Amino acid sequence: MVVSTEVAPNPDKEYEVVDGQLEEKVMGGARHGGVGMRLAARIAMYVEANRLGGVYGPDTTFRIGRNDRLPDVSFVSADRIPPEGEPEGIWEIAPDLAVEIISPNDLYEKVTSKVLEYLAAGVQQVWLISPEHRTLTIYFSPTQTQILTEADELVCEDLLPGFRCLIRDLFRNPGKS
Repeated sequence: MVVSTEVAPNPDKEYEVVDGQLEEKVMGGARHGGVGMRLAARIAMYVEANRLGGVYGPDTTFRIGRNDRLPDVSFVSADRIPPEGEPEGIWEIAPDLAVEIISPNDLYEKVTSKVLEYLAAGVQQVWLISPEHRTLTIYFSPTQTQILTEADELVCEDLLPGFRCLIRDLFRNPGKS
């Protein structure tokens, strides 16, 4: 939903700035949040244990070209974090990894545009997760992708050396073993 920048944004909602306009980031619900937290927790534990950098959640804003984006999960490598540490406000750099989880109300064109925008801004990998299809698509470039299913294991040697995660674990029912 595009909101005029002349209207005060609702403080209870999150917004991205796209083409100079506030665009409400509609949250995806419990399944969306669960998948995101399961992935973020695994990455964060690994990154912290190996001192690889910082992992950020869906309330962290990054300047992506002329837009401000809030990836569902993101990673910035340690060598790109300034000596003074994380900024108080918006990251003025693109993350090394941006993860977007498709919500039931997302439009294909908007999701695809966001993936291409991330890559154009220098994001090394974009992971697009579909809870409905239980897949994780890795975008290395606009033309080089890898689709992982529940039968696969995510291995990310170039950004997170040694990190491994079973895709099925991201989609597991938290109430069942």
